[in-house]
Amino acid sequence: MALPGRADDGAPSPSDPTPSGRVETVDGGAAVTPKELKKRATAWALWDVGNSAFQAVVVTFVFATYLASDLFIDPQVAALGEANPLDPQYLAAQAASTNVIANLSTVAGLLVALIAPVLGQRSDGSGRRKLWLGIFTGITVLIMLAMFFIQPGEEYLFWGALLLAVGTIFAELSGVNYNAMLSQVSTPKNVGRISGIGWGLGYLGSIVLLVLLLVLFIQSFGAEGRNGILGVPSGADGGALDIRFAIVLAAVWYVVFALPVMFKVPEIPKDENRPKVSFLASYGVLFRVIGKLAKSDPKLLLFLAASAVFRDGLQAIFAFGAILAAQVYGFAPSEVIYFAVAANLVAGLGTLAAGWFDDRFGPKLVIMASLVSLTAFSVVLIFLPSEKTVFWIFGLALCLFVGPAQAASRSYLSRATPPGREGELFGLYATTNRVASFITPALFSLFVFLSGNPKMGIIGIGIVLAVGFLMMLPVPSKVKQASA
Repeated sequence: MALPGRADDGAPSPSDPTPSGRVETVDGGAAVTPKELKKRATAWALWDVGNSAFQAVVVTFVFATYLASDLFIDPQVAALGEANPLDPQYLAAQAASTNVIANLSTVAGLLVALIAPVLGQRSDGSGRRKLWLGIFTGITVLIMLAMFFIQPGEEYLFWGALLLAVGTIFAELSGVNYNAMLSQVSTPKNVGRISGIGWGLGYLGSIVLLVLLLVLFIQSFGAEGRNGILGVPSGADGGALDIRFAIVLAAVWYVVFALPVMFKVPEIPKDENRPKVSFLASYGVLFRVIGKLAKSDPKLLLFLAASAVFRDGLQAIFAFGAILAAQVYGFAPSEVIYFAVAANLVAGLGTLAAGWFDDRFGPKLVIMASLVSLTAFSVVLIFLPSEKTVFWIFGLALCLFVGPAQAASRSYLSRATPPGREGELFGLYATTNRVASFITPALFSLFVFLSGNPKMGIIGIGIVLAVGFLMMLPVPSKVKQASA
């Protein structure tokens, strides 16, 4: 598998070579041949394909929805809900199980916000960035394998939610090191495309994996109590083995696609002149970094804040999309997965295309155009009838612009980061996102509460995207590298 080169002017990818036939990466590391750098970029992008197993299968469409199902509430109460979905006792049980998942997820988010920038900072110059990526990825995979033991039953809900929360922590920490690696596998001329290819392949990987899991384990083919072409036992009587085996296969998928980056991308060199500080003292260094950014690079600090806001809105589109599809537009569970496959396909193709625009016109233009389009489509959805066809058209239109904004945001920071500080600034990138992660869910809930209509939650998403757009206006279009 190879990454595409520049087709617009015939120049080779990943960048124009020097007279020696070598190119220099964004981080200013050792010059390598274009062919070798392309191999490294391919290996790096494949990790995103592996990571899609956790993000799409565990967090969004399979394991999290499994935990939120009636399989984890009292069977007698679940029977009441079957007879009357509005039964107060049933609704209270649903709310209680959702709160367990939400509360542990909130704790996980706070922990990531606290430790991500410090761990990222400590990996810079340590000569261990790839090592930590491997460790955090490995722990995430082990947690996914442990999810196999979460059987249907109230007594397993807490442990399932705990695994989900802890897995999220290590997945986020691995993402800090992975994002910091972008500068090692790209050049100033193609960093936007490489970032976009990573996001795009992640979306496309989600499609392949979801379809595979659907066919093998989850889709009903008419056999009572068994799902998938393998006829795996399902439901409470079958121990939900269809879901549990799906998670195991997703873990194997993660390992397969995470391995190439460990073999093809070299470890960063150790900076012997970098002062060693304790873990707690790293927080003092972090606050000094933020203070220095506020004085010397306030626009970069503004970008971190703005991107935290609009990325929260982007994540909400996928997070609440499945809920809206089911509750407002009447999608059946299988239809939700079909939409998820289509959504990831559209998002992936949009991201791959946007990478070219990023390198040609700059990441800010891609971000701003995406936010305008997303806000406009959100407004349109509010006023159109709640019909499946409407959601298919405008829901997919929203997905078309989610990936480009995410990928361009990552490439903007990569361009602005001086060599040796990638982990530190991408740690801040993760932290600011976590700090802002309550905004869209809170506004979504507020508008649903005030209107009594789940569809009105879209207003909250639109507001966040619009605020992110306004915050981005003062951010320079021409990326300036931060002070070292």
